[in-house]
Formats: sequence, C-alpha cells, structure tokens
Amino acid sequence: MGQSIEKHIIRVSNFQNLVNTTFEGEKNAICWKRDLAGNFSEIVEKITVKDNITVIDEDYLLSLQLSKEGNLAREIILNDLQLLTDFGADPVLNLIQSYERDEENSVFPTDVYSYHVDRSPLPTDTFLCTYYGDPSEIIPNSQAIQKILIPEIRQQLLNLFEGESEDFESFLKDNFFDLHYQAAPEAEPLSLGLGNLWRLAIDHPELQVPPCVHRAPIENTPRLLLIC
Repeated sequence: MGQSIEKHIIRVSNFQNLVNTTFEGEKNAICWKRDLAGNFSEIVEKITVKDNITVIDEDYLLSLQLSKEGNLAREIILNDLQLLTDFGADPVLNLIQSYERDEENSVFPTDVYSYHVDRSPLPTDTFLCTYYGDPSEIIPNSQAIQKILIPEIRQQLLNLFEGESEDFESFLKDNFFDLHYQAAPEAEPLSLGLGNLWRLAIDHPELQVPPCVHRAPIENTPRLLLIC
C-alpha cells in the first residue's frame, strides 16, 4: 500500500483517543486497530435473518446461546455499543446480506456500493466496525473525483434535470449525486479490516477536513457491522 492513503489516516490505540483526536489537514480517517478474540461467525450463524439487513438489538444479542468463544465475541460487541452510547452516539448492529441497490438513476447509481461520502445536518462523524464478513474500503481524496464534476456525467445530469438553471445545484444535492465519487485508475483502496473501529469525517460545512471517500463491499458472506 502506497503512502498516499496513510496521509489521510490517524492511528490510535484506545477508544478515548479515537473520539478525542481532532481531524486536521488531509487526515479524515481515524483507526483504532484491534485484533479481536472470540468467535464472531458463531453469532452470525445463530442470528435469525429477517431481511437483507437485520437489526440486532442488545436483548436479542443477549438471548443467543453461545459457546465460550462466541460469548467472548458478544462481550466485545456489547462493550463497543456501550462505549459509543456513553460517548453520545447512536450505534446500530446490523447483519447485512446486501444493501438495497439503486437501479432507478439512469446516470449513475447512488447506493453505498459506489464510492461516496456521508453527509449529516449535524457536525458529527461516521463510526464503523466490521466484525465478520467483507469490510468497507476507503481511498485517498486525491485519487477520487466528484462524479458531478466529470463533464460527460454533468451533461447527462443536465439532460435529466427539468427545472430552472439556478436550481440545478439543489437538484444534485437533493438526489445525492454530489456525494458520489469516481476512483482514478491508479487509486489504491484500503480495506478497513476486521475488528478495527474507525471514525470517518463526513461532509459538513463546519468540518475543516475533506470528507472521507469510502464504499461498502459486495457481500460474499453475511456482514456483521456496527455503525453510527
């Protein structure tokens, strides 16, 4: 892996540093690297799948009959949920078979499998940890371009747009077109890995760093993901 992606990452060794470290300059991703013990696959196998995305609350997680190794994995997840909740976040544990695909937009899809940045009305951050399955990946901002800035794509969007020219930028934002990026041919994506807890910068005018460009993986297996 080249040095370009590392220019965007701050690496820390505990939760307090994860939440208290300030993004600055080009650094828009913070990683608490962890090698987690426990059998997370056992948890995945015991969950009753209800939909493409099954939300797992704490009571349901506690109700699972698990081995010693499975219980160790469960305790790690419960502790992560508590840490984030105490911090003031609203973490959710999901078992993902697949995300919904955007098959309606004729220009380009705006689902999470596309490189994108997150946006929030509040100056917050995205936290995520993959315990099992394929993790998300990020790319350097210097190796991605906003799709709406690519001339041929912008022209297609103009052709799709029906309205006054002064409303075009609002149209792009309302339909989330402005959140999506195209990776350069030389882009070097970095897998976020298993067990690592990440904090990613989002798109918000009060934040002083560029938002982190990332995407979800195509699921080869169910994915156990904590996100908020």
